[in-house]
Amino acid sequence: MTERSKTYRLTSIEEPTDDMLLELMEDVAEAAKESSAKAEVEKRRRLSEVALIIKKNRLQRELAANV
Repeated sequence: MTERSKTYRLTSIEEPTDDMLLELMEDVAEAAKESSAKAEVEKRRRLSEVALIIKKNRLQRELAANV
């Protein structure tokens, strides 16, 4: 994020230039990509965790059925 886009607020009285809007949109796009990547990593971690729990429960049921 550039210094110029850090200080600009869309509620400012001055209208943003086309270059400023482009910078802001690029910053937002980059933040969205990072957020999406982090969410995907967390989703995969949680799915793996649930898969392990299910596998463990199935094994316990199979062992109990064989006793």
